[in-house]
Amino acid sequence: MNSHKLLLVIPSIDIKNGKTVRVVQGIPELDCEQYGDDPVEMAKIWRAENAKILHVVDFDGIVDKSRRNLPLMKKMCSSVVIPIEYAGRIATIDDANSVFDCGVYRIVIGTMAIENFDEFKKLFELYGPTKIVVAIDVIDNELVSRGRRIKAGIPYIDFAKKIADLGVQRFVVTDVKRNGVLGGPNIQLSKEIAVTTNSKVTHSGGVRNKDELMDLQNLIPFGIDSVIVGRALYENRFPCQKLWRLAESGIFN
Repeated sequence: MNSHKLLLVIPSIDIKNGKTVRVVQGIPELDCEQYGDDPVEMAKIWRAENAKILHVVDFDGIVDKSRRNLPLMKKMCSSVVIPIEYAGRIATIDDANSVFDCGVYRIVIGTMAIENFDEFKKLFELYGPTKIVVAIDVIDNELVSRGRRIKAGIPYIDFAKKIADLGVQRFVVTDVKRNGVLGGPNIQLSKEIAVTTNSKVTHSGGVRNKDELMDLQNLIPFGIDSVIVGRALYENRFPCQKLWRLAESGIFN
């Protein structure tokens, strides 16, 4: 290994209509028995497996700006002692306040940073880089927004630089076409953003096996220190419990 630190593996819990769903290329595809119906129970399972942090995507929030899952988020946050990161189309400071009131550790912002930069600036000034991270979702090398459905019309690297200049210290980077299809990670995309912005990157999407985790592990010196994994974890494609037990408690920051 190239670093004394271990890559932080973050399970994703994707929610639609109050249930855990499988997501393929950014689209909540189906209710999946092996994923379990209850997101709160799923959070407890991952905690029991020794996960250090959870990533929760609220597709009801993304699609129709509904906050119907906030009581569920509050229950989830009170049920586990590890940090929970939330993504769910936060469009205003009031939205962010409501999510933080549930006990969420930090929030992932995408569309607001692209389409309403002034509001995002206010939000970032209010909460700072520990609580606010920014999503960079890319389809065919184009930055996308609004639940990964709308082309933003600006180069993702230019956007990343602008956000990093504001003081944002972490990006969640997703090649949407690799998301949920076990097609292999777009490591170069994550590395490009980490190196160009000199920021931390959480890679998301495409990871299939332990070898690909090790590929990402080798990029820790460049700033890629964590990875969000969904389907490969749920389908037991590598021994996550062993990985988490090896992880040092101070890795997450």
